[in-house]
Amino acid sequence: MPILPLFLILFIGVPLVEIYLLIEVGGIIGALPTVFAVVFTAVLGVSLIRIQGFSTLQKAQKSMDQGMLPATEMFEGLMLLFAALCLLIPGFFTDAVGFLLLVPPLRTLIASKVIASAALKSRFSGNKQAYQQGFRQGHSGGDYLDGEYEDLTPQQQHERNQDRLQHQHIIEGKVEEPEDKSDDAKR
Repeated sequence: MPILPLFLILFIGVPLVEIYLLIEVGGIIGALPTVFAVVFTAVLGVSLIRIQGFSTLQKAQKSMDQGMLPATEMFEGLMLLFAALCLLIPGFFTDAVGFLLLVPPLRTLIASKVIASAALKSRFSGNKQAYQQGFRQGHSGGDYLDGEYEDLTPQQQHERNQDRLQHQHIIEGKVEEPEDKSDDAKR
């Protein structure tokens, strides 16, 4: 999607929707209750963000303790930051978006989909011309290593290591200490 329409929607469309909703809700329940509702959702949202943020941080630490990259948790943290921004902006539409991002299963689903999409795009995108030139020059130009391997049992590994130890070449001789040049300098 081109970036200009996105900015138009973000900076013109969202404020227009917010103004419309504020006028409509204000007409139904009154101006003062509308202002109170906007302030209340901001305060409630910030307190919920704090709780969700600590929970996400704990999940990220748990993933790192298990030796895994906490990609989903990091993206959830970004969504929580966006949710906090939405909840602090006065209005009902942005509050609804912010509160939706506070639902952990929905947030995890969005994070998983975005991460999977990004991984797929990064795997199949890139500079196609440079990649093809790499094949013409005899190497892949990527993160691939061509090689061979053998799948050995622990017993086979031990025997191979013993063979290598028996065929080591040991150089015998004596170690000579270098002359101390500081004695020459004193003379």
